[in-house]
Amino acid sequence: MKEIRIHARAGQGAITTASLLGYAYFLKGMYPYAFPSFGAARMGAPMNAFVRVDSNPVRSRSQIYEPDYLLIVDHTLIRGFNCFSGLKDDGVAIINAKDDTLEVLKLMAKQRIFIVPANEIALKHIGRPLGNTTMLGAFCAVTEELTLDNLNSAIEHRFNQKLQEVNIKAAKEGFDYVRSASL
Repeated sequence: MKEIRIHARAGQGAITTASLLGYAYFLKGMYPYAFPSFGAARMGAPMNAFVRVDSNPVRSRSQIYEPDYLLIVDHTLIRGFNCFSGLKDDGVAIINAKDDTLEVLKLMAKQRIFIVPANEIALKHIGRPLGNTTMLGAFCAVTEELTLDNLNSAIEHRFNQKLQEVNIKAAKEGFDYVRSASL
């Protein structure tokens, strides 16, 4: 079983991110379970979303405490929360940031950390700084568990025609960004 924890603030699309990721795994023939966890329902409040996926039906319904993968949609959460808590030693974190000061995290961690300017990419393609599909494109490139075709099909299922096109472009650029940075 693979477990993914998403750190974001309410209104940044973490629930949509988990839903898209779960549906992409479903299209691949896997059994996903995606769900959010948040306290006070107000914009900007820290929240989490989770995805579990396995080749067998997922029965566990608890929060994820030892993820294989982290998606950190808002890098400012790193200052106030231990977002890396429980991340497995061979785990992967993808952080939405443009700030080069986060590069120090790569030196401090045993895990693989990728920093992606997802909001900038989304702003260019979507017109709003909602980098969730960009980060999912990066997730596909980093983990190689899903193809861009899996993700694009999930995007097409979730969004109307206009939003499909721009989100698919953002996901592709996130994918390409990580691939070019890894070379």
